[in-house]
Amino acid sequence: MLLPNRRTVLFAPLALVACGFAPAYGPGGVAEGLQGRIRAADPKDKLGFDLVERLEERLGRPQAARFDLAYTIVTKAETLGVTPENAITRYHLTGYIDWTLTSRESGQRATGGRVQGFAGYSATGSTVAGLTAEQDAAFRLMRMLADQIVTRLIATSGTWA
Repeated sequence: MLLPNRRTVLFAPLALVACGFAPAYGPGGVAEGLQGRIRAADPKDKLGFDLVERLEERLGRPQAARFDLAYTIVTKAETLGVTPENAITRYHLTGYIDWTLTSRESGQRATGGRVQGFAGYSATGSTVAGLTAEQDAAFRLMRMLADQIVTRLIATSGTWA
């Protein structure tokens, strides 16, 4: 079994500092400057509510908002598993969000893009169990997509924040 050299483990943090690495969530990091500065558009449905909830978990509730985040959510359920009797046993919920971050001061687009993902759920069992599984998959999908948006905001914030 190959084990890392003790010196490599001890000096790895120094190499990161030397290359200019700074933690995004550390003091003075780029994520700190985004906390409470982005206001997502009001949700129109359950998917939007789940998305905005996760964005506010990650970015903080907007207090002194400098940017507005507009978004459009599109989801689609596709059959994935079918028995020989043509009974659907599994669904694949795919979705994407087109989003745009706009400066409140200038009205100019700061950044934006599209994030996409998927979540699967089982259709076996009762109708209630199937509906619950579908709602859970939609909830998980919105959290994944919100996390992707936040990651892109952090990665690009040096150019617009």
